[in-house]
Amino acid sequence: MRYVTAGESHGRSLSAIVTGVPAGITVVPELIDADLARRQSGYGRGGRQRIETDRVTILSGVRFGSTLGTPVSVAVANRDWDNWLEIMAVTGEKPAQIRVTAPRPGHADLAGVQKIGSNDTRDILERASARETAARVAAGGIAKALLTALGVQLHSYVEQVGAVAMPTGIEPATVDMQAVESSELRCPDDEATEAMKRAIDDARVDGESLGGVFVVVARGLLPGLGTYAEAAGRLDARLAAAVMSIPAIKGFEIGDGFAAARVVGSLAHDEITYRDGGYVRPTNRAGGLEGGMTNGEPLVLRAAMKPIPTLMRPLASVDLDSHEAIDASKERSDVCAVPAAAVVAEAEVAFVLAQAYLDKFGRDSLDDIIVARDAYLARISR
Repeated sequence: MRYVTAGESHGRSLSAIVTGVPAGITVVPELIDADLARRQSGYGRGGRQRIETDRVTILSGVRFGSTLGTPVSVAVANRDWDNWLEIMAVTGEKPAQIRVTAPRPGHADLAGVQKIGSNDTRDILERASARETAARVAAGGIAKALLTALGVQLHSYVEQVGAVAMPTGIEPATVDMQAVESSELRCPDDEATEAMKRAIDDARVDGESLGGVFVVVARGLLPGLGTYAEAAGRLDARLAAAVMSIPAIKGFEIGDGFAAARVVGSLAHDEITYRDGGYVRPTNRAGGLEGGMTNGEPLVLRAAMKPIPTLMRPLASVDLDSHEAIDASKERSDVCAVPAAAVVAEAEVAFVLAQAYLDKFGRDSLDDIIVARDAYLARISR
């Protein structure tokens, strides 16, 4: 199961086509809309979120609430497009005065115009914008629907914003998701939430932006998804590639990750016991992955998001035309979008896990997948 998205930040709409979708998956548009709303939420978001109210439109591949086994196409309209008709016209001659020639440090602007030979960074920034991730979340709803049918639950939360972090030592799989979703920063700790809000307020006053760290957890996974045999199929490699594809993500780890590099082997690995007909690990330092495969424990991963590169107090740049020093361009932007990035990461992780299930149990029909899964469960339980 894979997806491709299309659309620009201020174009008519964002869209996605999901291929490799088995037949028989129940798709509920309201659940996708709920994820789209979660992507738009979070303390520190900018004015664009007050304009858009994202809703999914399912264009193909679903009939009477069930997938047909054909490609599923979805769309999310951009309400703000009405205000950008002249700048984002599909046809006609481009007015010289609308060009953007002051690339932003930390953004795709400069490398992008060099890559394609443009003299207008808007040709780059419209697609490089994180607005594109709305289409990923809409597409991810199809992957999530498959995982739900297979008993897998995905959730995320924010662990850190800027220098403010929630207390350490909390087991990610036990986090109260009701507390997460009631927090303005999708952080389960009330004190940390308030401190994060103050940090965001300070950054806004200073014309700055803030990044942070979020956690994604998947529960209910079977052991043996992925492979040890080939590098490209190792699940940790696929997860890293998927999450790192999200704009502004600069770091990734599974389980204890970098912390495991600082301890001896006996404190880095999870001992194995056998209880109630199954193998159990009393700890989950590996984050649910060993040797490129799931081991039956909850999957736990973290990602680090850098501060958004669009600053209201711009950094120094160089004009594309004159090569003279100039302040970087300013676009309407967020101060902090870590809570939103966590929701996008759920969608990316959902696709990787959905593909892993299809690789192991077939891909034509959900009913057949469930039969194959149950046979596998019976075998490994003997």
